[in-house]
Amino acid sequence: MVTLAEEVPVTLEQSAHDEDIARLFGQEGPLSEAVEGFRPRQSQTDMAKAVATSIAHQQVLVAEAGTGTGKTFAYLVPALLWGGKVIISTGTKNLQDQLFLRDIPTVRKALSAPVSVALLKGRANYVCHFHLERTLENGRLTSREDVDYLREISRFIKTTGTGDKAELSRVPETAPVWNLVTSTRDTCLGAECRHYQDCFVMKARKEAQQADVVVVNHHLFFADVALKDTGVAELLPTANTVIFDEAHQLPETASLFFGDSVSTSQILELCRDVLAEGLAHARDGADWGKVVSPVERAARELRLAFPQDVVRLALGQIAPSSEFFPALEKLKTELTALTTVLESQAERAETIEQCRARALDLQTRIAAWNAQSEPVHDEEERVLWVEAFSSSLQLHKTPLSIAPIFAKQREGTPRAWIFTSATLAVKNDFSHYAAQMGLTDAPSRTWPSPFDYGRQALLYVPPNLPQPNTLDYTDAVVDAALPIIEAAGGRTFLLCTTLRAVTRSAERLRTEFSKRGLSFPLFVQGETGRTELLERFRAAGNGVLIGSQSFWEGVDVRGEALSLVVIDKLPFAPPDDPVLAARIEALEKKGLNGFMHHQLPEAVINLKQGAGRLIRDESDRGVLMICDPRLIAKPYGRRIWQSLPPFKRTREVTEVLAFFRPAAE
Repeated sequence: MVTLAEEVPVTLEQSAHDEDIARLFGQEGPLSEAVEGFRPRQSQTDMAKAVATSIAHQQVLVAEAGTGTGKTFAYLVPALLWGGKVIISTGTKNLQDQLFLRDIPTVRKALSAPVSVALLKGRANYVCHFHLERTLENGRLTSREDVDYLREISRFIKTTGTGDKAELSRVPETAPVWNLVTSTRDTCLGAECRHYQDCFVMKARKEAQQADVVVVNHHLFFADVALKDTGVAELLPTANTVIFDEAHQLPETASLFFGDSVSTSQILELCRDVLAEGLAHARDGADWGKVVSPVERAARELRLAFPQDVVRLALGQIAPSSEFFPALEKLKTELTALTTVLESQAERAETIEQCRARALDLQTRIAAWNAQSEPVHDEEERVLWVEAFSSSLQLHKTPLSIAPIFAKQREGTPRAWIFTSATLAVKNDFSHYAAQMGLTDAPSRTWPSPFDYGRQALLYVPPNLPQPNTLDYTDAVVDAALPIIEAAGGRTFLLCTTLRAVTRSAERLRTEFSKRGLSFPLFVQGETGRTELLERFRAAGNGVLIGSQSFWEGVDVRGEALSLVVIDKLPFAPPDDPVLAARIEALEKKGLNGFMHHQLPEAVINLKQGAGRLIRDESDRGVLMICDPRLIAKPYGRRIWQSLPPFKRTREVTEVLAFFRPAAE
């Protein structure tokens, strides 16, 4: 990994850009005038200069910017002024909307930059005229609530310009009715659809084609690169600059899309559609109930091959005598029979032809999944594994490394690639992230947070806790956290590494709050949606929120509502995860230590995300309580806490209680 200074000589153009950036981000600059509360920060200005340099030289830049640096403006200013055609990819749809609706308009207005901007989401975010019409006709709704939601959607489609379901707040994003009124890659009729000219997906893609700046998300970006299905494929050839915000999520997202997954849910959904379309358009062509029922039965029997609720097994871990293998063969046979019937009736209707294409695609992918019993040994080595949920089963084929695949995607047309996040390095070392993404020769820079962590925050590791694998560990964490939660006046995030720990912590805290007469509202992941939980937590002002992975990142609670973050364990991935096990094995074949080269850096990056929830601006104060004794006892513990912001550290509970006292008085 090389530094930016070593990589490029300073040119006249770059020098002019540096002067412009210093002026734009300065005390008297347009950003200071246009943005309420804006203050010049040297780290933000320096990052903007580095981004401008990468754009000018069509280079890669790996940029870690600590919380509070203002990285969004640091990349937006040079991108809007000099980036040409820009694709910005974010970690979540929420951040995507924030960029499009708030951040980009603010910067564009401040700079008077004449750039056009478009928002592009996956097709499941746009109402589909065809599927809405079909659902209104068929009326396959099971609840009164869904009927009301459908009425709202049919009103919405007459007034919306975008068809984006995020605009219709009265219908929750998780409402099942959305699946019936949006399309998927499998169920889209494409140019054959009579609503093609009015299609919101096509409209969004057309706007993206013509815009200077296009905002997408990582799932969309990589789904496109892998499936050529999102419209990004048409954008990439003309893009001069690609920026990945929340870039620490890319290895996991890319693994998902550069691999392949087939689920029994997809097969059951196909069967439902075959039955509906067969009865509607070719009632006399077959006994459609008898055609689909053997396939449905075979799909359910495949799931029942594993009696447990949740299963994650590599192919090699499934016993040869397991019912899984004959059940899989049975499903293949029944799916082939279904495809044959559909082929004989496909001419009767476009929708039956579409069902035939879907059946053939599923049949091909299931056959390809275990065409060989060992993973393919080439530069794109993959692991085959099975994941079972309560009512479905997925067959996965996941690449062990995305580096060679992603490196291929970056070949060809020269352009700038910017990868930025608050968490990419381990103690200022980017080698783990660079190896994952195939960026080993890329310039990298880190800009520390401007916050005064030594004054604003305290890192507390409680003494005398048992080892994390002991049976009553979660109870011990709650016991240690209770006096601190009380001293903090609630205002706490308890971040757990497992859902089981979330459930147990919630049980204990409910009991203890009641017993001690503490009136702190308790918000528990799973009781309602993430956004609503956070809104209620902020509004309460003295709440305690218990969550797992989805609350470790992308959550911003400023001010006094959050003053204590408790982390139950160091976030090491479960060692029995089939993909992790295969990656460790591959590293060890190369003579590397799987723990030191993969598990530890991954845990550090996750922990940095969790710790980053605590201090969100210059006036925040709080305690980060990490309960895992390995942080002190293990040799690698030092490497972990040295990767965190420079908190003042203590093991004394009295010091923690004293820290909260001034705030309480």
